Amino acid sequence: MKRAAFLDRDGVLNRSLVVDGKPKAPASLAEFELLPGVVDAVARLKAAGLIVIVATNQPDVARGEHRRADVEEIHNYLKQQAKIDDIYACYCLEGPDCDCYKPKPGMLRNAALRWDIDLARSFMVGDRWRDIGAGKAAGCRTFFVDYGYREQRPDNPDFVVQDLAEAARIIVELVAADRAGT
Repeated sequence: MKRAAFLDRDGVLNRSLVVDGKPKAPASLAEFELLPGVVDAVARLKAAGLIVIVATNQPDVARGEHRRADVEEIHNYLKQQAKIDDIYACYCLEGPDCDCYKPKPGMLRNAALRWDIDLARSFMVGDRWRDIGAGKAAGCRTFFVDYGYREQRPDNPDFVVQDLAEAARIIVELVAADRAGT
């Protein structure tokens, strides 16, 4: 089975728009800005043999605040620029009828089935408690990019990092140590 690095989108790969201390997703490609070091970090993860998959909640589509076509345009751009292997997006609002809205692990589990991924040997990188919750629920090691948002904190992430570049460095080290049997 393969290993994966699951990445949240907003705040991990691209700059979030912070309003009243809470992150907001860009509404269009014109508002979308890749964070520094993202392309290199993704390349390092892939060079270490990981599949790189984005798992992102996009509830603004269900609320009618963003257009799905705009979100998909952002995702196409992201795949081209950062060479992401796949993108899973939940367009639902949180609720009992949806098993993919993070912190539920549905997107990660669906990706694991499609890509033959060993979730216990994989990683989740996110900037919100929901990302860490989904990673934990799926059995992944978790990396919390801490921006100090004014919202619920994650429960016991495995690592707290400044950005994707730092997470990628640690993940590559962990993969190398695992291969070496240390």
